[in-house]
Amino acid sequence: MSSRRLGIGFIGSGFMTRFHLQSFVAVRDADVLGVWSPTRENAESAAALARELGIGACRAHDSLESLVQAPEIDALWIVGPNHTRLEHTQEIVSLLAAGKGELVGLACEKPLARNAAEAAEMVRLVESTDVQHGYLENQVFAPSVVRGREIVWRRGAAIAGRPYLARTAEEHCGPHNPWFWDGKRQGGGVLNDMLCHSVEAGRFLLTEPGQARDSLRLRKVQAQIACLKWARPNYAKQLSESMAGIDYTRQPAEDFARATLTYEDMAGHELVLEATTSWSFVGSGLRLSFELLGPEYALAINSLDTDLKVFFSRNVQGHEGEDLVEKQNAEQGLSPVLSSEPAYYGYEAENRHMVQRFLDKRQPDLTWDDGLDVVRILMTCYQAAEEERALEFPPPGIETFVPAVARGTWRSA
Repeated sequence: MSSRRLGIGFIGSGFMTRFHLQSFVAVRDADVLGVWSPTRENAESAAALARELGIGACRAHDSLESLVQAPEIDALWIVGPNHTRLEHTQEIVSLLAAGKGELVGLACEKPLARNAAEAAEMVRLVESTDVQHGYLENQVFAPSVVRGREIVWRRGAAIAGRPYLARTAEEHCGPHNPWFWDGKRQGGGVLNDMLCHSVEAGRFLLTEPGQARDSLRLRKVQAQIACLKWARPNYAKQLSESMAGIDYTRQPAEDFARATLTYEDMAGHELVLEATTSWSFVGSGLRLSFELLGPEYALAINSLDTDLKVFFSRNVQGHEGEDLVEKQNAEQGLSPVLSSEPAYYGYEAENRHMVQRFLDKRQPDLTWDDGLDVVRILMTCYQAAEEERALEFPPPGIETFVPAVARGTWRSA
């Protein structure tokens, strides 16, 4: 690192990488200097985007080894598909152990892994090095969530008592790439893909600022999963035509999930988190919602309640796109617009935090240990849904549990 700047390399070049790249326009003290992807053309495209954004003299690498060994790279953002994350971590740690590269930080996109066994191995590997590790959960860095939490706890909880109920939801019409829809490669369906956000955001809201994660104890987990839309014959056909190799008539993953988590605080008070996620939501686009309720106050956030809206009549017929909001479903009528999605969703603040902590050689507020904890909760949700009963946390055997969706044996009712 020269002059206190962090040189960053990306593993992966898809949708999530491009969101992160856009966010680095607002991140000081860092340059995106490299990217590697199994598909060279995609790596070149992502590197070109980084240069176009002016966030660094980024170049595409032919191999992960080349990226790790590049002297200008100080930290890596692991943003490839879920089924590759353990493999990439193993290779990175092996290269570092052999003296082929020097890194100060590794940041991994959510969820940390497909199941608890993989996540635990990733934690073991990274902790065998002296590299700092950060878990990329953008929603706990979202400005509205951070600011709302601070106000509620400072003004409401300080006078009337702590909040006791959080409701969180993330809903949209479905992911962009085939591997997300594949239970084996992704590790599940919408629960694994998005409930990781809702569970962690809800826990964050319920946790008193300044208190550690273990100030809340998870006691009980209830959950439900279903394939409400995409297993229907006409939609399964539509899905197979747009996503190569995906057939939800034979091997579906859930497109709806909900969970109720019962926590206990240090004073023994019962707290409840209700989380809902869906790939079967049809609206203006991606909808994130958060609620926090206490004895005499409430917080509410909805990403589609924007301060900017546009209207296009039926005579305005343009190409399909996502230039108004992520997972946009229409180009006509009244539409909400998020003027800066990377800022609103928390990517800018998240990456600023990771960069500063890596420069300081300090662990971020969210580490891979936190990512492992989230994966254990997700696996418990799957087990509770499969067994159709509430489970005490952690249930026996959760460290080796693999959901039926990920094994390819699950069928929606």
